[in-house]
Amino acid sequence: MQMLYDSDSFAVVQIHANADDTTIGVVNDLPAPPQLARHGFEIVDKRSGKEVYLDGSWAELFQLRLNVWQQKTPTQEEVEDMLEGYAELAHTTVSVH
Repeated sequence: MQMLYDSDSFAVVQIHANADDTTIGVVNDLPAPPQLARHGFEIVDKRSGKEVYLDGSWAELFQLRLNVWQQKTPTQEEVEDMLEGYAELAHTTVSVH
């Protein structure tokens, strides 16, 4: 897990699923079934207390945006505007485990 962005309004964390390969190997003397890596991004809208998790094609599109930003550093306003669009997808209330 890696914090990518943190402001008064938003937090963005990149999740590296299956980062440790402890799930790969042998289970009960049988080969462990293959596991689908579900890397993604969690975007928390601190204003509403809701979060959205992007994986699959949503995560790929978000990663493409990050790649572009590595070439041209965005302003905080540009970042916040983009995150606002994703925050509209957020329906899950943030809970602390």
